[in-house]
Amino acid sequence: MKSVLLIGLGRFGKHTLEKLNELNHEVMAVDRNEQRVNEVLPMVTDAQIGDAANMTFLRSLGVDNYDVCLVAIGDDFQNSLVITAYLKELGAKKVVSRASSDIQRQFLLRNGADDVIYPEKQMAEWMAVRHTTDHVLDYIGLDGNIGIYEVSVPEEWQGKTVGRLDIRKRYNLNILAVRSNGIGLQVDGDTILSENETILVLGQWEDVKKALRI
Repeated sequence: MKSVLLIGLGRFGKHTLEKLNELNHEVMAVDRNEQRVNEVLPMVTDAQIGDAANMTFLRSLGVDNYDVCLVAIGDDFQNSLVITAYLKELGAKKVVSRASSDIQRQFLLRNGADDVIYPEKQMAEWMAVRHTTDHVLDYIGLDGNIGIYEVSVPEEWQGKTVGRLDIRKRYNLNILAVRSNGIGLQVDGDTILSENETILVLGQWEDVKKALRI
């Protein structure tokens, strides 16, 4: 369990809060809009109505006591930038801020953000991969061109062991797990791949396309 300061309760912030609540984290939620704050009260440890771009108000929250501070503001980049800088100045341990463009991401990193999330870009990439490729069922983008892909087992791989296929050497891919009926199973060289399973592979998109003949 971690303590989280969540600033911004728009649609993205609220969805983030719902997941944090599901994971049983302790959350302090902050927004200028009283209605937004009242709506999330059942999901938070505490909540405050106020302008986090005000240094005095932000200082009153004791930001250095939280494991992570999330700036989920998407409709006012100037405020997001100011809040990010203030959080770091006040001793926040970790600041994660939301960006809507590459240039916003660069400014946030320069002004104290330890990490920047770019939900629109990440969702666009996921949608492009997921819905234009028959074999790819899910996708998580990592650094650069590397990702984790859930793919159906190609016909030529079915009935063969992972060791025999030697996918790492042939395609520069790592099989992380096999999923059967939604349940993830550990993989070793003797694991036999079957038609009704999917596999989670780690690697570059170009290598995935080559392996699946996309």
